Amino acid sequence: MNQKNASSINKITINEVAELAGVSTATVSRVLSDKGLVSDELRTKVKKAIEQSNYRPNRAARNLRAGTVQRIGAIFSDISNPFFTSMLAGIEGALKEAGYVLIIGNTNEDSKVEQQQFEAFIDEGVAGIILASSIQSLSQYKVLIESGVPLIAIDRVIKGLKVDTVAINNFDAAKDATQYLLSLGHKKIAYIGGPEHISTAKLRADGYRRAMKEVGGYPSIVVDGGFKQSGGFKAVEQLFETTDRPSAILVGNNVMTLGALEAIHKFGVKIPGDIALVGFDDMPWATSLEPPLTVVAQPTYEMGEIAAKLLLDRIKLPNDPIKEVLLETKLIIRESCGGLIKTGEVN
Repeated sequence: MNQKNASSINKITINEVAELAGVSTATVSRVLSDKGLVSDELRTKVKKAIEQSNYRPNRAARNLRAGTVQRIGAIFSDISNPFFTSMLAGIEGALKEAGYVLIIGNTNEDSKVEQQQFEAFIDEGVAGIILASSIQSLSQYKVLIESGVPLIAIDRVIKGLKVDTVAINNFDAAKDATQYLLSLGHKKIAYIGGPEHISTAKLRADGYRRAMKEVGGYPSIVVDGGFKQSGGFKAVEQLFETTDRPSAILVGNNVMTLGALEAIHKFGVKIPGDIALVGFDDMPWATSLEPPLTVVAQPTYEMGEIAAKLLLDRIKLPNDPIKEVLLETKLIIRESCGGLIKTGEVN
């Protein structure tokens, strides 16, 4: 489904359900709320009309009219990841100040689970959804588009869907980190990334590739670690099981960095004497490592806070122009890359 089709979908109204069932809108409302006396015959007619029309009641609007607490849904791929936890803290802080309650969904990078959560959150009557999506096809957003529930994309851009977005400059972040490694004299630099149907993973891989291409003559080595700790471990195993190992590795997220570190220690490889390492995300443990880890730091709390505020604005002003916020990262240089400058042991 392209954006033109998606934006032109007709939303079924309660009046249309009432007309289809041959009853009043008040009767439909009583059936939906399960309040008031409705005969079995009319109840059956209304339920049949709802099923035939695929009508989804706007529970968020009913909650607002009733003066009950409004809820916002946040759907992330891995809420156990401190990267997303920090975002959630930013979201919750902004929503709490505005009087909203946050409910959270976790998909584990499963697009089917993500679709199920769309339906569950819509049925719960959320006023809006903040989403770090793992979905590959626009058709999978059909139920969300039809519901009319406002959507904010965070961290990951949803290609072809015109929605407010908050992300970082992933391309430049990876390019700058790679250029830093190149400036130290490294020629064989590997990049461990995620599935490239996810915008974050593709842009980081493309930034790495661009930096390698610009120097010319150096190979681009990209290994998919699936944005998982186990994937980071397996990626390093794959890189180290060859005789021509890289002299530096850039890792595309924090949990893959943990896996990469585990594998590096397994092989008895020294950082930075044998290999230089740069990770994404400045986790609390990054400075506790020996040596401390050079990282691409992302403004995760700020991303969550901005996304929540954009969503609240979108709820109030649904016809405002779409906003795309792109935040910058910071390369924090620590000792995990510095040893090779002193020894000159660059391959």
